[in-house]
Amino acid sequence: MTTREIDLYVEVANALADTVRCVVRPWFRRGIAVESKGDESPVTVADRSAERVMRALLAERLPYHGVFGEEFGQENPEAPYQWLLDPVDGTRAFVTGRPSFGTLIALFHEGRPLLGVLDQPILEERWLGVSGRETVFSSSLGGRIGTRAVSLGEAEMSCTSPEMLEAAPHDGWKTLKSRARRMTWGGDCYAYGLLALGQIDLIAECDMKPWDWGALVPIVQGAGGVMTRWDGSALRMEGDGTVLAAASPALHAAACEALCSGQ
Repeated sequence: MTTREIDLYVEVANALADTVRCVVRPWFRRGIAVESKGDESPVTVADRSAERVMRALLAERLPYHGVFGEEFGQENPEAPYQWLLDPVDGTRAFVTGRPSFGTLIALFHEGRPLLGVLDQPILEERWLGVSGRETVFSSSLGGRIGTRAVSLGEAEMSCTSPEMLEAAPHDGWKTLKSRARRMTWGGDCYAYGLLALGQIDLIAECDMKPWDWGALVPIVQGAGGVMTRWDGSALRMEGDGTVLAAASPALHAAACEALCSGQ
Protein backbone atom coordinates (compact mmCIF):
# COMPACT_ATOMS: atom_id res chain seq x y z
CA MET A 1 0.00 0.00 0.00
CA THR A 2 1.54 3.30 -1.09
CA THR A 3 1.57 6.63 0.72
CA ARG A 4 -0.45 8.04 -2.16
CA GLU A 5 -3.18 5.44 -1.61
CA ILE A 6 -3.33 6.12 2.12
CA ASP A 7 -3.52 9.86 1.51
CA LEU A 8 -6.43 9.26 -0.87
CA TYR A 9 -8.26 7.27 1.79
CA VAL A 10 -7.61 10.01 4.35
CA GLU A 11 -9.05 12.55 1.92
CA VAL A 12 -12.17 10.42 1.47
CA ALA A 13 -12.56 9.91 5.22
CA ASN A 14 -12.39 13.65 5.84
CA ALA A 15 -14.91 14.25 3.06
CA LEU A 16 -17.27 11.75 4.69
CA ALA A 17 -16.93 13.50 8.06
CA ASP A 18 -17.49 16.93 6.48
CA THR A 19 -20.64 15.66 4.79
CA VAL A 20 -22.04 14.12 7.97
CA ARG A 21 -21.59 17.42 9.81
CA CYS A 22 -23.88 19.08 7.28
CA VAL A 23 -26.49 16.34 7.69
CA VAL A 24 -26.44 15.98 11.49
CA ARG A 25 -26.08 19.55 12.75
CA PRO A 26 -29.55 20.76 11.62
CA TRP A 27 -31.20 17.96 13.65
CA PHE A 28 -29.38 18.65 16.92
CA ARG A 29 -31.67 19.89 19.73
CA ARG A 30 -34.67 19.91 17.39
CA GLY A 31 -36.78 17.37 19.26
CA ILE A 32 -36.71 14.78 16.48
CA ALA A 33 -38.56 11.48 16.72
CA VAL A 34 -36.69 8.51 18.18
CA GLU A 35 -37.36 4.91 17.17
CA SER A 36 -36.18 1.71 18.87
CA LYS A 37 -34.33 -0.91 16.86
CA GLY A 38 -34.60 -4.65 17.46
CA ASP A 39 -31.98 -4.50 20.22
CA GLU A 40 -33.86 -1.59 21.88
CA SER A 41 -31.12 0.90 20.96
CA PRO A 42 -32.41 4.25 19.66
CA VAL A 43 -32.17 5.49 16.08
CA THR A 44 -33.22 8.75 14.40
CA VAL A 45 -33.57 10.25 10.96
CA ALA A 46 -30.14 11.83 11.52
CA ASP A 47 -28.47 8.40 11.87
CA ARG A 48 -30.10 7.01 8.76
CA SER A 49 -29.75 10.11 6.59
CA ALA A 50 -26.07 10.47 7.44
CA GLU A 51 -25.29 6.84 6.63
CA ARG A 52 -27.13 7.03 3.31
CA VAL A 53 -25.06 10.07 2.33
CA MET A 54 -21.80 8.36 3.32
CA ARG A 55 -22.68 5.25 1.34
CA ALA A 56 -23.47 7.35 -1.72
CA LEU A 57 -20.15 9.18 -1.49
CA LEU A 58 -18.21 5.91 -1.12
CA ALA A 59 -20.05 4.36 -4.06
CA GLU A 60 -18.92 7.33 -6.15
CA ARG A 61 -15.31 7.62 -4.93
CA LEU A 62 -14.36 4.01 -4.05
CA PRO A 63 -16.91 1.65 -5.62
CA TYR A 64 -14.60 -1.38 -5.30
CA HIS A 65 -14.46 -1.05 -1.49
CA GLY A 66 -16.85 -2.72 0.92
CA VAL A 67 -19.12 -0.85 3.32
CA PHE A 68 -20.40 -2.03 6.71
CA GLY A 69 -22.70 0.42 8.47
CA GLU A 70 -24.64 0.21 11.72
CA GLU A 71 -27.94 1.16 10.12
CA PHE A 72 -27.94 -0.55 6.71
CA GLY A 73 -25.66 -3.56 6.98
CA GLN A 74 -22.88 -4.75 4.69
CA GLU A 75 -22.17 -4.33 0.98
CA ASN A 76 -19.39 -6.03 -0.99
CA PRO A 77 -18.23 -8.11 2.01
CA GLU A 78 -15.46 -9.89 0.08
CA ALA A 79 -13.52 -6.69 -0.66
CA PRO A 80 -10.14 -6.44 1.15
CA TYR A 81 -10.94 -2.82 2.06
CA GLN A 82 -14.02 -2.28 4.25
CA TRP A 83 -15.41 1.04 5.48
CA LEU A 84 -17.15 0.75 8.86
CA LEU A 85 -19.61 3.56 9.54
CA ASP A 86 -21.37 4.72 12.67
CA PRO A 87 -22.95 8.07 11.75
CA VAL A 88 -24.10 8.95 15.29
CA ASP A 89 -22.27 6.99 17.97
CA GLY A 90 -24.06 7.96 21.15
CA THR A 91 -27.61 8.46 19.88
CA ARG A 92 -28.88 8.77 23.47
CA ALA A 93 -26.58 11.76 23.97
CA PHE A 94 -27.65 13.20 20.61
CA VAL A 95 -31.38 13.03 21.31
CA THR A 96 -30.93 14.58 24.77
CA GLY A 97 -28.95 17.53 23.42
CA ARG A 98 -25.49 16.62 24.74
CA PRO A 99 -22.54 17.15 22.37
CA SER A 100 -20.72 14.03 23.52
CA PHE A 101 -21.79 11.86 20.58
CA GLY A 102 -19.62 11.49 17.51
CA THR A 103 -19.34 10.21 13.97
CA LEU A 104 -17.06 7.20 13.56
CA ILE A 105 -15.49 6.33 10.21
CA ALA A 106 -13.04 3.44 9.94
CA LEU A 107 -11.24 1.82 7.04
CA PHE A 108 -10.20 -1.81 7.60
CA HIS A 109 -7.72 -3.61 5.36
CA GLU A 110 -7.94 -7.40 5.44
CA GLY A 111 -9.74 -7.30 8.79
CA ARG A 112 -7.51 -4.79 10.60
CA PRO A 113 -8.08 -1.06 11.20
CA LEU A 114 -6.01 1.08 8.84
CA LEU A 115 -7.42 4.52 9.59
CA GLY A 116 -10.09 6.09 11.71
CA VAL A 117 -11.91 9.39 12.12
CA LEU A 118 -13.79 10.53 15.21
CA ASP A 119 -15.70 13.72 14.47
CA GLN A 120 -17.81 15.78 16.86
CA PRO A 121 -20.09 17.78 14.52
CA ILE A 122 -21.34 20.33 17.07
CA LEU A 123 -18.02 21.23 18.70
CA GLU A 124 -16.28 20.83 15.31
CA GLU A 125 -13.54 18.67 16.75
CA ARG A 126 -11.89 15.89 14.78
CA TRP A 127 -9.40 13.15 15.51
CA LEU A 128 -7.70 11.39 12.59
CA GLY A 129 -5.67 8.24 13.19
CA VAL A 130 -3.68 6.30 10.60
CA SER A 131 -1.83 3.09 11.44
CA GLY A 132 1.86 3.88 11.96
CA ARG A 133 1.32 7.66 12.16
CA GLU A 134 0.76 10.12 14.97
CA THR A 135 -2.88 11.05 15.53
CA VAL A 136 -3.96 14.47 14.26
CA PHE A 137 -6.43 16.57 16.23
CA SER A 138 -8.21 19.73 15.05
CA SER A 139 -10.36 21.98 17.25
CA SER A 140 -10.98 25.67 17.78
CA LEU A 141 -10.83 24.92 21.52
CA GLY A 142 -7.24 23.73 21.29
CA GLY A 143 -5.75 20.61 22.78
CA ARG A 144 -2.60 18.57 22.25
CA ILE A 145 -2.45 14.93 21.19
CA GLY A 146 -0.68 12.71 23.67
CA THR A 147 -1.72 10.33 26.43
CA ARG A 148 -0.58 10.65 30.07
CA ALA A 149 1.89 8.37 31.84
CA VAL A 150 0.07 7.46 35.06
CA SER A 151 -0.21 4.44 37.34
CA LEU A 152 -3.46 2.52 37.73
CA GLY A 153 -4.06 4.18 41.10
CA GLU A 154 -3.83 7.61 39.43
CA ALA A 155 -5.91 6.72 36.39
CA GLU A 156 -9.12 8.47 35.42
CA MET A 157 -11.37 5.65 34.21
CA SER A 158 -14.45 5.94 32.00
CA CYS A 159 -17.30 3.82 30.65
CA THR A 160 -20.36 4.81 28.65
CA SER A 161 -22.92 3.33 31.05
CA PRO A 162 -23.32 0.85 33.92
CA GLU A 163 -25.98 -0.95 31.83
CA MET A 164 -23.36 -1.75 29.19
CA LEU A 165 -21.42 -3.78 31.75
CA GLU A 166 -24.39 -6.04 32.38
CA ALA A 167 -23.19 -7.86 29.25
CA ALA A 168 -19.65 -8.27 30.62
CA PRO A 169 -18.17 -11.78 30.34
CA HIS A 170 -17.06 -11.58 33.99
CA ASP A 171 -16.88 -9.14 36.92
CA GLY A 172 -13.23 -8.24 36.52
CA TRP A 173 -14.23 -4.67 35.67
CA LYS A 174 -15.30 -4.20 39.29
CA THR A 175 -11.75 -4.96 40.45
CA LEU A 176 -10.36 -2.62 37.81
CA LYS A 177 -12.77 0.13 38.87
CA SER A 178 -11.76 -0.27 42.52
CA ARG A 179 -8.07 0.12 41.69
CA ALA A 180 -8.43 3.20 39.47
CA ARG A 181 -8.45 6.68 40.96
CA ARG A 182 -11.96 7.56 39.82
CA MET A 183 -14.73 6.29 37.54
CA THR A 184 -16.89 8.54 35.37
CA TRP A 185 -19.86 7.48 33.25
CA GLY A 186 -20.90 8.70 29.81
CA GLY A 187 -18.99 9.90 26.80
CA ASP A 188 -19.49 7.18 24.19
CA CYS A 189 -16.79 7.49 21.52
CA TYR A 190 -15.90 11.02 22.69
CA ALA A 191 -14.22 9.52 25.77
CA TYR A 192 -11.66 7.82 23.53
CA GLY A 193 -10.85 11.17 21.95
CA LEU A 194 -10.31 12.57 25.43
CA LEU A 195 -8.00 9.65 26.22
CA ALA A 196 -5.93 10.61 23.17
CA LEU A 197 -5.74 14.15 24.61
CA GLY A 198 -4.57 12.97 28.03
CA GLN A 199 -7.81 13.87 29.82
CA ILE A 200 -8.93 10.28 30.46
CA ASP A 201 -6.52 7.39 31.05
CA LEU A 202 -8.52 4.18 30.96
CA ILE A 203 -11.72 2.90 29.32
CA ALA A 204 -13.25 -0.56 29.79
CA GLU A 205 -16.40 -1.39 27.86
CA CYS A 206 -18.21 -4.37 26.40
CA ASP A 207 -20.99 -5.22 23.97
CA MET A 208 -19.04 -3.22 21.38
CA LYS A 209 -19.49 -3.80 17.65
CA PRO A 210 -16.68 -3.34 15.09
CA TRP A 211 -18.14 0.00 13.97
CA ASP A 212 -18.02 1.14 17.62
CA TRP A 213 -14.28 0.56 18.06
CA GLY A 214 -12.72 0.29 14.58
CA ALA A 215 -12.08 4.00 14.06
CA LEU A 216 -10.78 4.43 17.60
CA VAL A 217 -7.90 1.93 17.46
CA PRO A 218 -5.55 3.98 15.21
CA ILE A 219 -6.56 7.17 17.07
CA VAL A 220 -5.65 5.77 20.50
CA GLN A 221 -2.50 4.04 19.24
CA GLY A 222 -1.34 7.13 17.36
CA ALA A 223 -1.58 9.13 20.60
CA GLY A 224 0.61 6.68 22.54
CA GLY A 225 -2.09 4.43 23.97
CA VAL A 226 -3.03 0.77 23.69
CA MET A 227 -6.40 -0.68 22.71
CA THR A 228 -7.32 -4.38 22.90
CA ARG A 229 -9.89 -6.81 24.20
CA TRP A 230 -10.12 -7.28 27.98
CA ASP A 231 -7.78 -10.29 27.80
CA GLY A 232 -5.11 -8.20 26.08
CA SER A 233 -5.53 -9.79 22.65
CA ALA A 234 -5.96 -7.77 19.47
CA LEU A 235 -9.40 -6.50 18.54
CA ARG A 236 -10.92 -8.41 15.63
CA MET A 237 -14.18 -8.19 13.72
CA GLU A 238 -15.34 -11.49 15.24
CA GLY A 239 -14.30 -10.61 18.81
CA ASP A 240 -16.17 -10.94 22.10
CA GLY A 241 -17.27 -7.29 22.27
CA THR A 242 -14.92 -6.27 25.09
CA VAL A 243 -12.71 -3.21 24.64
CA LEU A 244 -9.92 -1.96 26.87
CA ALA A 245 -8.18 1.34 26.05
CA ALA A 246 -5.26 2.52 28.16
CA ALA A 247 -2.98 5.55 28.03
CA SER A 248 0.25 3.53 28.01
CA PRO A 249 1.56 -0.05 27.70
CA ALA A 250 2.35 -0.10 31.44
CA LEU A 251 -1.16 1.03 32.38
CA HIS A 252 -2.64 -1.46 29.94
CA ALA A 253 -0.68 -4.32 31.54
CA ALA A 254 -1.87 -3.29 35.01
CA ALA A 255 -5.47 -3.04 33.80
CA CYS A 256 -5.35 -6.48 32.18
CA GLU A 257 -3.99 -7.96 35.42
CA ALA A 258 -6.80 -6.34 37.40
CA LEU A 259 -9.43 -7.62 34.99
CA CYS A 260 -8.04 -11.15 35.13
CA SER A 261 -7.73 -11.19 38.92
CA GLY A 262 -11.35 -10.18 39.29
CA GLN A 263 -12.76 -13.07 37.29
